[in-house]
Amino acid sequence: MGRKVTLAVSTLNQWALDFEGNLARILQSIQAAKDAGATYRSGPELEICGYNCEDHFLESDTLLHSWELLLELLISPICKDIIVDVGMPVMHKNATYNCRVIFLNRKLLLIRPKLLMCDTASYRETRWFSAWRKLQETEDYYLPRMIQTYTGQSVVAFGDGVISTKDTCIGFEICEELWNPVSSHIPLSLDGVEIVANGSGSYMELRKAYTTVELVKSATFKAGGCYLFNNLRGCDGQRMYFNGCSCIALNGEVIARSLQFSLQEVEVVVATIDLEDIRSYRNQVRSRCTLSGSHKAYPRINVDFSLSETGPWGSVAPSYNPITWIYHPPEEEIAMGPACWLWDYLRRSGQGGYFLPLSGGVDSSAVACIVHSMCRMVVSACAAGDTQVLADVRKMVCDAEYVPRQPQELCGRLLFTCYMGTQNSSVETRQRAKTLAAQIGSYHTDISIDGAVSACLSIFSLVTGMKPQFAVHGGSARESLAMQNIQARLRMVLSYLFAQLMLWAKSRSGGLLVLGSANVDEALRGYMTKYDCSSADVNPIGGISKTDLKKFLVYAKDKFNLPVLEDIMAAAPTAELEPLTDGRITQTDEQDMGMTYAELSTYGRLRKIHRCGPYSMFCKLVSTWGDQCTPAEVAEKVKHFFRCYAINRHKMTVLTPSIHTEDYSPDDNRHDHRPLLYNVSWNWQFRCISEQLQQLSATTDLLDKTPKTTPAKARLSKLMDPNGKTGVVV
Repeated sequence: MGRKVTLAVSTLNQWALDFEGNLARILQSIQAAKDAGATYRSGPELEICGYNCEDHFLESDTLLHSWELLLELLISPICKDIIVDVGMPVMHKNATYNCRVIFLNRKLLLIRPKLLMCDTASYRETRWFSAWRKLQETEDYYLPRMIQTYTGQSVVAFGDGVISTKDTCIGFEICEELWNPVSSHIPLSLDGVEIVANGSGSYMELRKAYTTVELVKSATFKAGGCYLFNNLRGCDGQRMYFNGCSCIALNGEVIARSLQFSLQEVEVVVATIDLEDIRSYRNQVRSRCTLSGSHKAYPRINVDFSLSETGPWGSVAPSYNPITWIYHPPEEEIAMGPACWLWDYLRRSGQGGYFLPLSGGVDSSAVACIVHSMCRMVVSACAAGDTQVLADVRKMVCDAEYVPRQPQELCGRLLFTCYMGTQNSSVETRQRAKTLAAQIGSYHTDISIDGAVSACLSIFSLVTGMKPQFAVHGGSARESLAMQNIQARLRMVLSYLFAQLMLWAKSRSGGLLVLGSANVDEALRGYMTKYDCSSADVNPIGGISKTDLKKFLVYAKDKFNLPVLEDIMAAAPTAELEPLTDGRITQTDEQDMGMTYAELSTYGRLRKIHRCGPYSMFCKLVSTWGDQCTPAEVAEKVKHFFRCYAINRHKMTVLTPSIHTEDYSPDDNRHDHRPLLYNVSWNWQFRCISEQLQQLSATTDLLDKTPKTTPAKARLSKLMDPNGKTGVVV
């Protein structure tokens, strides 16, 4: 009896609607699986067309080309004598389903549609796909004529079925079904399915990898069996970076895994398992066996094929050891995830590099370090013999013989930085920008834009006869804000001028992509000028909090040997748009915003992740911040945040596309579907806060009866006069 089965999971960097490239990568993965001795190859979700086709899923062309690509796979001799499981959209009875298509030796075996759609966070699957709700049922699917002509089949089973080979049984889950409380792997295991394959499109968020891996391990710990988790990796045309981390788990332990971050387009991981380990593991859980005997059976597709080896070696038990999964801390995830995303975006856009306005502050310095990290990964990949990465680099730099040797050298060809100073810029920030550029190796320039600012103000004065002034020079708040904004917006205009012509000036073809450097907290608060230098082509930190960016710079300082980052982190964050006082900076970001970055991060998580409006946020923060602030102070902080949020929400409509890494991102385009226009007074909500504050202030009897006074209650006591009346004005 055969016992040894070799299985393969695939991690692919697909590209939406790139059918030719997607086909090549799928075939490469199948060949790699066969070379490793695998008899079953599974792949990630919607790998044939790419996951983020979005409204292209509503087009008949996408469905047609997916079938054409599948036909190429059926015809290919590479796919002989191996069960292949691929993901693609399929229309059945005029409804489109997200499906797994399983075939063997030029015959389709089963089309298994997704049972549960994902509409959480950035996912919008029900916009394009229907969920298959005939659980544990299949029906006939009439194949396209191009498939019928080649395979001789007119129909194939479509639905919630399983594949029964001579030696084992294979079942399926698709992405969300693993995450759902009523997961399919439980009933599958009770019906004797020993191998469950999951094709997923799970994207990166900081600190998320742990959750996915634990779900896979938990599935096989409870139910026993072998779980094949296949995930996409890379940027396939959207703001997300797919997370990789494909793995094979057996009876509660991971025994093989792929990388989370890599420039490698195709990575195949295999494991040889002993089917008897599954059977003995399940049999010893007696409560499971009791349920199994009465469980409803799945429709089985019988296949005259064995996954296990034949002959005497087929019964020799393989050896495998559980893997201890080492998770990247957030600062490492920032160093690698956005870097890989930038690499995919650059090579697939056909441009020659990036242009970054480098101010010498935390945000733009973090962006520069992420590009430097990208260059380090590219150099490592080329040194390891990755021919695709080398070919992409040579195309970018317009040099067919070029081989990158050092990250700084490559950075000098791919990253162009520029300090755009004015009379309001300090000597310190100018020097920090110059030093960082030298340490990472970027091609750096240092310019003054005072002439451009003066020219714009002269035009206004010529038309109106009036000359605006900064507040420190006697101007109004409106004048001062306009004076700051013209500097910021001119930096954006000049950035695009330099991005379009710098390669021309160096006799290289192509152009540069402009990098933005506004973090997620500033976007949430609206602390940015609309169409200033935060308006760019792409932004690698637009989904990252200021707190995490500082942790990343601490990591990068030592990891990348960039000592200047210590000085950058020590400096107070500032926009440098107001006049200096005795040559020193007086304007700081947190003072301008009226809140700290730590507070902003808290507001963001409560608003988005915990779904708090103004009143709910106040109620939570009164308790959370009770040892730091009085209820009246909390109330004013919450009201100030929501006023600023409402006033600036319109800026999210033009937010630079950024890699999604933080769950409280306010990106209006995909992740955060909320109004653009608010009543900024929040009358009803703020009234509720005021009423709750009055009730808290009036509850003196509870304070008197409490044996031990907490800091929050002590502060609340101080708010009241001897008659018990509150002195707080809201």
